Amino acid sequence: MGPEAVIKAVQTARDRGQTPDLTETDLHGLDLSQIDLAGADLSWANLNQANLSQANLAGADLAEVDLVGSILIEANLQGANLTEADLGGADLRGSNLAGAKLEWANLRRADLRSVNLAEANLYGANLGESDLRRANLRQADLSGAVLIAANLDGADLSQVQYDGRTRWPEGFRRDQDVMSQK
Repeated sequence: MGPEAVIKAVQTARDRGQTPDLTETDLHGLDLSQIDLAGADLSWANLNQANLSQANLAGADLAEVDLVGSILIEANLQGANLTEADLGGADLRGSNLAGAKLEWANLRRADLRSVNLAEANLYGANLGESDLRRANLRQADLSGAVLIAANLDGADLSQVQYDGRTRWPEGFRRDQDVMSQK
């Protein structure tokens, strides 16, 4: 399925008052930049190496989707369901993931610079070796999350939730409700 077919399928579903259903669709490597997939069901889809820069995926169901190495620069993923999604090595610079569900998601080695993850649920997520410089994680749930070797320079970690299973980068410490590196 090419980009034009995706756009047509989404528009047809919306014209019929239905939720666009792209479940299990193979969209790997496609240029879907600036596409409007808000609210679409893309669960179990293959978006490996896809370009979704500036795409609107607000409220979309991306559970267990393959986004390895994908480009999502400045994408809108506010409130999206990315439970168990694989975003390993993905580029999400400047994206909005506020309130997104990322439980057990793989974000290892992802570029998350200046990303908005405010109030996101990252329970059990793997953020190891990810770049979270200047990211907004205010009130995010990091319970059980792995952040080993992550770069958190300038990140807003105020009021984050975490527990004894949360794994922080070496030398990182909690200072009241705000995290800070030594």
